[in-house]
Amino acid sequence: MSARTWNVLVTGGAGYVGSALIPKLLEAGHRVTVLDLYLYGDVHAPLRPNPKLIEVKGDLRDPEAVAQALEGCDAVIHLACISNDPSFNLDPALGRSINFDSFRPLVRAAKKAGVTRFVYASSSSVYGIKEEENVSEDLPLEPLTDYSRFKMMCEQVLEEERESGFTTLTIRPATVCGYAPRLRLDLSVNILTNHAINTGKITVFGGSQKRPNIHIGDMVDLYLQTLQWDDAAIDGKIFNVGYENHTIMEIAEMVRDVVGRNVAIEVTQTDDLRSYHISSARIASELGFRPKRTIADAARDLKAAFDAGLVPNSMTDPRWFNIKLMQRVGLS
Repeated sequence: MSARTWNVLVTGGAGYVGSALIPKLLEAGHRVTVLDLYLYGDVHAPLRPNPKLIEVKGDLRDPEAVAQALEGCDAVIHLACISNDPSFNLDPALGRSINFDSFRPLVRAAKKAGVTRFVYASSSSVYGIKEEENVSEDLPLEPLTDYSRFKMMCEQVLEEERESGFTTLTIRPATVCGYAPRLRLDLSVNILTNHAINTGKITVFGGSQKRPNIHIGDMVDLYLQTLQWDDAAIDGKIFNVGYENHTIMEIAEMVRDVVGRNVAIEVTQTDDLRSYHISSARIASELGFRPKRTIADAARDLKAAFDAGLVPNSMTDPRWFNIKLMQRVGLS
């Protein structure tokens, strides 16, 4: 059976995950519309000769931009948000306006435009801190921050808006790692790799805390697959997705093994020993999706990008760091 092709809107399609996803969606034959402010650069310029790529430079909070971006679309992959707690905390009102207040209007506009499948990128941080070894989708949500709380509230809105002919799917990803054209160097594996390569030293705060990660290549594969599963298999469903849960120290050692054994690992004490860990057993058993790429693969991909000169001024350039760039542009 041939793969189904869609006219898919990707909100935040010029962000970290979007910059890796859009080329793969086009390769798979989908028509792709990107709605993004393009704060981090013109990442899709190499793709422009492709007539199946439509770009709308606009704000998720602007109904006219949203309506323009949704024109002709029958699927949405919603990635856009003020990402991670520090960026959100820069301006909580801004974070709420983008991450929550604009969500129901987007969903309703999608339904009005004829969208029949809506995929939402939530976050595994909605669980808060759990003692259980395997944090499954059945456990209660106890978000610790506004960023996580609004992710949870959007999940609830999507369920409220779900109806016959409008299939919804919520994904709760682990922290993404690895190289993408719009790179982030403010995520755990990427931070450690950047420091190992460019300073010869990794500083680990504590080290016993667990952090779930997923390679960006697996994240892209998952979003591609969300367009192929039957409605009945995914409608109204929520799935965790991550690779293995490793401690910060284990991750640091994996990075060192890739970059070079001469990299020093320095441990600094911390009062923050919170561990996050998720089980991705459900998506494996119900849908057959299992990540294939390791944390070491992510470190190798990053090292190759550094070696190729693709990440200049990686310790200082604001474009690699969400919070620094947001401070510079003064988004409101």
